[in-house]
Amino acid sequence: MAVKTPIYLDNHSTTSVDPRVVEAMLPYFTENYGNAASKHHEFGWKAEAAVENARSQIARLIGAESKEIVFTSGATESINLALKGIAEANASRGNHVITAATEHKAVLDICRRLEKSGFSVTYLPVDRTGLTDPNEVKQAITGKTILVTIMMANNEIGTIAPIAEIGAICREAGVAFHTDATQAVGKIPVSVASLNVDLMSFSGHKMYGPKGIGALYIRTTRPRTNLISQIDGGGHERGWRSGTLNVPAIVGFGKAAAIGQEEMPVEMGRVSILRDMLEAGITSQLNSTTVNGHATQRLPNNSNITFSGIKADRLIMDMKDIAVSTGSACSSASPEPSHVLRATGLRDEDVLSSIRFGLGRFTTAEEIEYTIKKVVETVRTIRERSSLYQLAQP
Repeated sequence: MAVKTPIYLDNHSTTSVDPRVVEAMLPYFTENYGNAASKHHEFGWKAEAAVENARSQIARLIGAESKEIVFTSGATESINLALKGIAEANASRGNHVITAATEHKAVLDICRRLEKSGFSVTYLPVDRTGLTDPNEVKQAITGKTILVTIMMANNEIGTIAPIAEIGAICREAGVAFHTDATQAVGKIPVSVASLNVDLMSFSGHKMYGPKGIGALYIRTTRPRTNLISQIDGGGHERGWRSGTLNVPAIVGFGKAAAIGQEEMPVEMGRVSILRDMLEAGITSQLNSTTVNGHATQRLPNNSNITFSGIKADRLIMDMKDIAVSTGSACSSASPEPSHVLRATGLRDEDVLSSIRFGLGRFTTAEEIEYTIKKVVETVRTIRERSSLYQLAQP
């Protein structure tokens, strides 16, 4: 049986919406279309009940209380609310923020904005596998530190940070701790209590839910987290985030969370087997290939591979029937090497030769077999035509 192409292996960027999620959402477009803030009729009551049910489903997925879940338009907005909200709420007692060099641009760009407003930001290095050393976090904390923000699972290389240990350090120092868990929630077990986090950002479309909906976990007890809202106008979401709630998307987000919680143990095992199959199939047949990130402490669906001597954008263009991505934010005129891979110590030429494969719930073994064959054939063809690569070989 022939494999249907194109094959989608870019699940870090976004996932397809699970059909069961679509089914759950549909009535809230045409039948139960009320505004959840309308308190005086049945349409509003049904919408509000659906929102609160979804809030509970999402809270259960991460081990939180329902009241600690605030809906946003996505992880980027959640990160903005967390970082800017904490900075504004604590500006009178400190102006120092700690983060890592490998954070998502959503975090790094906000930190640079804060620097322009008078805040001081420490950008911690990572090791060759992309790990942040908790001891370096501890050493960086000063009497002026008000926030530490470290990503739970890296979006490019899949490395999972020692969040619980870092969170314990922050808790002892009395410093708020935020983690961007966008790539982790719904993919691996997450418990806000055991991780010692005060704020956590994540998004629906990374876990087989719809785009345009995300959440911010805000700890309410032991200790209570205080921050300043960033959107005014109506006081929705207990004053944290004003604006009419996207009820269909919230319902879908909740359903995606429920499915993720139920199926995660089996899904993690299946996807990690396919990932290992992909890596073994490629590295056993091609020399000068390297898997980036941590060997074991990583997401089950992530594989980032360097193909030395080949430009990643060229490789992607030559296998158009496989949807993957580079670790670079590139334009055809001026490629910019990935800041994540650079931070792990890779040379720019190797950074620009790296591809991220993102497996998912609907990835099949047949698709991985096809991908292995296609990648190997394409890399060999490009290398054979490259006199530069041939000259570099021993």
